[in-house]
Amino acid sequence: MVTQKTVVVGAGPVGALAALYAAQRGDEVEVYELRGDLRDPSTVPLNFTKSINLALSERGINSMRQANCPGLLESVLNETIPMYGRMIHGSKNGENYEESQAYDVHGRAILAVDRHSLNKRLLDELENMSNVKLLFNHKLVGADFKNNLAWEIEIKFDFMIGADGAHSAVRYHLMKYMRVDYTQEYIDTLWCEFHIKPDTSASSKHNGFKISPNHLHIWPGGSFMFIAIPSLDKSFTSTLFLPADGFAEIDADPATRLVPFFQAHFPGVVPDLISEADLQAQYAENPHLPLISIKCAPYHAGGSAVVLGDAAHAMVPFYGQGMNAGLEDVRTLYDWLDRYVPPSPSVEESQYVLVNGSAEERARQRARGLEEYSRFRRPDAHAINDLALRNYQEMRSDVRSPVYRLRKAVEERLSVWFPSLGIATQYSRKYA
Repeated sequence: MVTQKTVVVGAGPVGALAALYAAQRGDEVEVYELRGDLRDPSTVPLNFTKSINLALSERGINSMRQANCPGLLESVLNETIPMYGRMIHGSKNGENYEESQAYDVHGRAILAVDRHSLNKRLLDELENMSNVKLLFNHKLVGADFKNNLAWEIEIKFDFMIGADGAHSAVRYHLMKYMRVDYTQEYIDTLWCEFHIKPDTSASSKHNGFKISPNHLHIWPGGSFMFIAIPSLDKSFTSTLFLPADGFAEIDADPATRLVPFFQAHFPGVVPDLISEADLQAQYAENPHLPLISIKCAPYHAGGSAVVLGDAAHAMVPFYGQGMNAGLEDVRTLYDWLDRYVPPSPSVEESQYVLVNGSAEERARQRARGLEEYSRFRRPDAHAINDLALRNYQEMRSDVRSPVYRLRKAVEERLSVWFPSLGIATQYSRKYA
């Protein structure tokens, strides 16, 4: 059987999982990453801040399960915190309140996961495989998808997987060879990250957390919001989402405007969860970054290359499915490739037949699989992208609406009482 050389560009969770799938099928795999080793805490992220905390749902869980790496999924799940719903924070008649809203009528949860620990577990798995090479501090500066060449340093490949994020170099070069429809949209919202420290007091109500660790916490503000997601060290990664004009207004005089803004709109945050001094320091130190939504099609170039994850469909973080959709891309991609290019000669259902061990025949069959993948995956990926955009309205405003709560209750009961109707609530789709 001809050995295929697969090059993966991007060593984040999606790229690492793609490399695992390729390596499990006997490919010689090389993973190239622009940054240093992502397991090193000193490696600076591309946006110079930690990413928004990740939520892991069944899409991502099942994709890791199908990687067939013993112990991988268990070790990842052991370092997660289940979030069973949203905790809505507000103030009424001068009193602060919390209101829990379950995600799912069946009690299912999405899992808070630390990007660094997830990435480390995947990269450690790759490092233990003899047919995988991890190459950090390498930048893709050019690619020729007709002759299957790529360079900063010139390399030859059979198949390239681009998992290098929203500003993908692989996608940029792929668009030189293919007629790719491409759209991008920056929403009128920036984000800034904050950190809520653990509760070290002897009277902690939440076992060292300052607020419930089993919820996604939301302070809705109508056109903006503040959220908090739990971490294993009992802190919370928190994020302010605010229109650019709102940031500009605070930036005019943060010393006098930042704390009053938080106290007016996010009751109980300052000073209960974050001190005034910490709030000012973090606002000044952490960048205020844009949010982009990207769609493109097709995702592939012949039998040579494909883009996955944010490189194919970057989405805003409000549905918690960006990483999960990227991991699902990997599973879906190899479901299609395995129908045309088998991982081993024993795969009986494969439609691929080796012709004298020809690499050219393999490439032709791979192109068929990639074409089917692009056709099949685009509607689902674009739908999740649209759901993420719409969910911002829900999180920052609708969650306080009695009409929204009534509609959600009706949907949940119909899905339970009349399952034959096929009604699926918005959040049950996360577990599909």
